[in-house]
Order: sequence, then C-alpha cells, then structure tokens
Amino acid sequence: MDRSSLSVSVTFFLLLILLTTEMGPMSAEAKTCETQSGKFRGMCMSSTNCASVCKSEPGFDGGHCQGFRRQCVCTKPC
Repeated sequence: MDRSSLSVSVTFFLLLILLTTEMGPMSAEAKTCETQSGKFRGMCMSSTNCASVCKSEPGFDGGHCQGFRRQCVCTKPC
C-alpha cells in the first residue's frame, strides 16, 4: 500500500470505530416532575431536610432546595 491509501484506510477505520461507539445501547431516562413543597416552611438551607419533608408528602420520593429564594421543591417520577 502506498502512503495515501494507508492514510485513507486508517482514517476510515477510526471513523468507523467512532460511529459504532456512538450507536451503542441507549438507555431511556425517566422524566422527573417537580412541585413546590406544600409542607416545608421557611427558607430552604438543607436539601437533605427538604427531601425528608417531601418524602412525607404523598407521591413524592425526594426533594431539593432551588432558586434565589431557596424554596423546597419536591420531586417524583412523571
């Protein structure tokens, strides 16, 4: 093989490897719905505390502090 044909072959091979790794198995991520907590009072300073309060609300599995005003936002799978 001459030099140009070897270069084309190597480039094609690397492109093929790149494309096959991009086409691997894809996993679907569940969407997460967020709602402001109905039970949490005051400024949210601890996401752990917020998550505990949210778990006591029906249908929610967690929560976190969010935004400039530091509100507790509860999360659940949609």
